[in-house]
Amino acid sequence: MAYIKSRKHAASKTSALAQIGLMAVALPVAAQTAPVADAPKKPDAPETTLPALRVTGQTGSDFKADNVASPKFTQPLLDTPQTITVIKKEVLQQQVATTLAEALRNTPGITMQLGENGNTTTGDSIFMRGFDTTNSIFVDGIRDLGNISRDVFNIEQVEVVKGPSGSDNGRGASSGYVNLVSKTATREAFNNGTLTAGTDNRLRATADLNRPLDLGIPGSALRLNVLAQDYGTPGRDEVKSKRFGFAPSLVLGLGTPTRTTFNYLYVDQKNRPDGGVTTYGQDGYVFGALPVGPAVDSKNYYGSLDDYDDVTLHMFTARIEHDFGGGVTLRNTSRLGHTEQDFLVTGVNGVTFTGGQLTVQRSRQARHQTNEILTNQTNLSTEFATGAVKHSLSSGFEFIYEKQNQANAQTLTDVSRSGTTLPTTPLLQPRADVYNPSTGDVFLTPPFKGAYTNGNTLSAAVYAFDTLTLNEQWLLNGGVRWEKFHTQTNGSTFTPASNTGVTPATPESLAQNAPLSLTDNLVSWKLGALFKPTKDGSVYLTVSNSLQPPGGASFSLNAASTNQASPLADPQEGSNIELGTKWDLFGGKLSATAAIYRSENKNELVSDGAASPTFAQIGKRRVDGVELGLVGQVTPALNLSAGLAYMDPKIISGVKQGANANDGGVIVFSPKVTFSSWASYKVLDVLTVGGGVRYVDTVARNSNTAAPTSNLLNTKSYWVADMMAAYDLSKNVSLQLNLNNLFDKEYIASLNNGGSRYKPGEARNVLLSANLKY
Repeated sequence: MAYIKSRKHAASKTSALAQIGLMAVALPVAAQTAPVADAPKKPDAPETTLPALRVTGQTGSDFKADNVASPKFTQPLLDTPQTITVIKKEVLQQQVATTLAEALRNTPGITMQLGENGNTTTGDSIFMRGFDTTNSIFVDGIRDLGNISRDVFNIEQVEVVKGPSGSDNGRGASSGYVNLVSKTATREAFNNGTLTAGTDNRLRATADLNRPLDLGIPGSALRLNVLAQDYGTPGRDEVKSKRFGFAPSLVLGLGTPTRTTFNYLYVDQKNRPDGGVTTYGQDGYVFGALPVGPAVDSKNYYGSLDDYDDVTLHMFTARIEHDFGGGVTLRNTSRLGHTEQDFLVTGVNGVTFTGGQLTVQRSRQARHQTNEILTNQTNLSTEFATGAVKHSLSSGFEFIYEKQNQANAQTLTDVSRSGTTLPTTPLLQPRADVYNPSTGDVFLTPPFKGAYTNGNTLSAAVYAFDTLTLNEQWLLNGGVRWEKFHTQTNGSTFTPASNTGVTPATPESLAQNAPLSLTDNLVSWKLGALFKPTKDGSVYLTVSNSLQPPGGASFSLNAASTNQASPLADPQEGSNIELGTKWDLFGGKLSATAAIYRSENKNELVSDGAASPTFAQIGKRRVDGVELGLVGQVTPALNLSAGLAYMDPKIISGVKQGANANDGGVIVFSPKVTFSSWASYKVLDVLTVGGGVRYVDTVARNSNTAAPTSNLLNTKSYWVADMMAAYDLSKNVSLQLNLNNLFDKEYIASLNNGGSRYKPGEARNVLLSANLKY
């Protein structure tokens, strides 16, 4: 396994772009271009359908997907009793979306969070339908861990499955999950590439190359996706993102009963992260004893130019599939993944007024984290009948080993305590002028003192999903998963020296924590009934659950019985009931969906709020909501993707009294109304125009029934508009112009739960892309 190299030796932007050019030339030359003849099929052999969707290099493609990639879903989306949004790569290409966070703008009900209190999040921190979904992100149906920002250069489509779905993947959030479907080799020969340049010093190049191969094995093909990026951030001059990645895919046996796939993904990121902007002066800011003042410039950078967020990712996947005939397919998938993150980030906290000057406190966090996964999954899909009832059965078993090692540096006040004699005033990070921060300030680097937390989970699971077709109008759908897991945690705790007086009362120390472990069983399920008034429509009612055991999100158990991660605690349980309808219009080209639902999460550990509190797992949160969707081709020239969500998020049972009372409060980071849309219209055969608008309602950062007495209470609602135009210069080359944040709207894209800092939304910016295909 490769590990992160020094940031001083990062590949240059020019050399990375040159590598893509060389690969684009080399692959077509190295591969045989003659088409491969398909092996003859048996008369009863079914038509093979691969997870990868059809490949095109043109932005005017249909936005609508008919299926998800996972074999656990036995029916097309039209007949699946659950809200599922599929965001295809054609939409992402029109928007020049580069990250998962940008892709998720195409579905309502999702917000991003910046971190908790003094901690700053640098990766995909996702809230969906009122619940944290950060650790429910999957790649090709396999959990993808790590607090990183994910690029979409090797993604065919993004599938957003809403509502508790424990039967699909095991432990998880009450909100559902996000699945990224990787690109794999196909029988079609093509060479696609995109070169993008934009304002704010942004350069990006991607290549997507596919060739049939003459290896003596029928249906062999190789696909290679490559990425090089050097991106600034609109409105945030000091925030940078450099990435390089490549993803080869080799498939043997395309179009034959037996297919073997080998995929590898490598990504290297060298970023300068954004620690946020102080919320001082924003609408709704609680000044308290501070003087009232205007909001600061959102371009202000309070961090250090030495901050970094370095990520290296390796992911190897092997899959073999065999069609036995008669609708029976066996699939086995293995994956070995390793992600390593090393970051140092400076965040802003509270504001003070001393000596006539407003200053903001800054803190630095450093962490080294590795995540590894080793898994093997076996799935059997079959169709059969019992009397007049037709069955579409998907069953299987999984073995999963996941590990996370994390070393955290100490807070910066600890730096001053490392000697035997202490200054009377501990050394702190330099405070920044609220309105005029300096990037030239000298910062202290947090030291690693040996504190760490290591954890792992070993799981074994069996599952089964069945769709019973009773007749042409009625279908029943059910699924169940039994999972046995063992989680163990070990680590050490660093205690700084006492800060009283000039001489420390106690020296610093490092103590090994007692190891913790938990073994338990989880049973997750879902059940749905679906009525089809016509072949192009469905009405359904579904119920489902999910379970999140202690330490299930981070592999970190906690010895304190007052902590939700205590081995003594019961799993949190999410449940969902949903009534919905789906319709395929205009000959199946346009999908219209609507759903009303209630999602709950119970068994949350809460205190009674007394001076000497007692704790019990009586906490419950509930989200009642409605979601509407429209995606596909409205006319031969007009493609549309739009979604509207309304949520009523409440804490049904929480802390009853005291300063942290939240019983009856709202759920944080859960706007009541969100809307997203994107449309493209082919004005001429060679000219396509498009655009979209997004709306996010007010977002609360605190659930307490008593309003916080400091910092920002919540964010303001906002609208953002984007535009695009693409012109075909020839059959091989098209130019695409994107204008993002058309009206240069200033808004808060994410907020920390303390309300002290925010991440601004991108300022108005322009991107020009050349899309190449041959």
